[in-house]
Amino acid sequence: MNDLYDRHRAVLPDWLALYYEDPIEITHGEGRHVWDSQGRRYLDFFGGILTTMTAHALPEVTKAVSEQAGRILHSSTLYLNRPMVELAERIAKLSGIPDARVFFTTSGTEANDTALLLATTHRRSNTLLAMRNSYHGRSFSTVGITGNRSWSPSSLSPLQTLYVHGGVRSRGPFAHLDDAAFIAACVDDLKDLLGHTRPPAALIAEPIQGVGGFTSPPDGLYAAFRDVLREHGILWISDEVQTGWGRTGEHFWGWQAHGRSGPPDILTFAKGIGNGMSIGGVVARAEIMNCLDANSISTFGGTQITMAAGLANLNYLLEHDLQGNARRVGGLLIERLRAVAAQLPGVREVRGRGLMIGVELARPDTGEADPRAAAAVLEAAREGGLLIGKGGGHDTSALRIAPPLSLTVAEAEEGAAVLENALRAAY
Repeated sequence: MNDLYDRHRAVLPDWLALYYEDPIEITHGEGRHVWDSQGRRYLDFFGGILTTMTAHALPEVTKAVSEQAGRILHSSTLYLNRPMVELAERIAKLSGIPDARVFFTTSGTEANDTALLLATTHRRSNTLLAMRNSYHGRSFSTVGITGNRSWSPSSLSPLQTLYVHGGVRSRGPFAHLDDAAFIAACVDDLKDLLGHTRPPAALIAEPIQGVGGFTSPPDGLYAAFRDVLREHGILWISDEVQTGWGRTGEHFWGWQAHGRSGPPDILTFAKGIGNGMSIGGVVARAEIMNCLDANSISTFGGTQITMAAGLANLNYLLEHDLQGNARRVGGLLIERLRAVAAQLPGVREVRGRGLMIGVELARPDTGEADPRAAAAVLEAAREGGLLIGKGGGHDTSALRIAPPLSLTVAEAEEGAAVLENALRAAY
């Protein structure tokens, strides 16, 4: 393994992050487990950054990919593509957006990049509203709207980005307020901001902030924002790259927790729908999707083999009610972790919904973010046979827990026990 690590460092960028002091090579997986090159088995509570949505080596997806590979892998969007049309039809109907059109990309970054192109073109404005502590990708345009310094390597941008309060409930100037007052204060902040700027094209927001540590506002915040945005003709882009496909348990899309004022104008997705295959995409009303006045294609977006995987994966998700499983098993897991947290002064909060759970760590003496403890817990969990993630903004340090949605109750309990031991070792 040291040889592979040395080769990695010699040929790949220094900024390409790796987990663990002694990085592992994952060679294969099955169900909710993966194995490394040393033959060690791990319970996977991170799913390749929320991408292995249903299960590792899911037979239905494996079969669909194999059969499609035996016919044709790729032809580009210059030709009719039956699997792409079929998956687009399914997603358009599920999106909740009226008269929806779907454009496929290869990643969430590219999906958000496309959404920004559509919004700025439709509105003839390069001003964007984004949330503090947000993350939307690693392209030039999406870095420019990311409100998380750790993942924003450049301040240069073709966009003027203005950041709005509300994405983090438990920290910031409005944290002491109750939910109704919190929403009212954030809306007042938005209204004040709009009085000082040129008309923005859109607000882009993750219903639950992923890289930011699985933080979220009270339900209904973005519905209240939407009422204000609509008065000004400003679009709402819901970044569902991490929250989509039923992961939150209570809803199929994260925006539905804020759906009182209707669906978003634009929805972006990626990660889980491909179960590891590279699929991203944008859903928008036809008038927005069709606003571009130049030709465009997607060489690899919507390619046949990824669409076959997406269709099989979506069918499995719906037929086995994995959204319901996320709600049931995720609810048990959250309560189990909250019981542990109540005994540990370094665990500031256990938050989330469904199988999208954040455990925020803080120094007991000061309440400040504790990234060293987060790293220590990550290492200890791995030693115990559990893989988790981490994240957070400038004043948060959180563990990220997002297993495949087919997680069983027994596996949830097994993972919670390992994580409890890791947390107790840190505190």
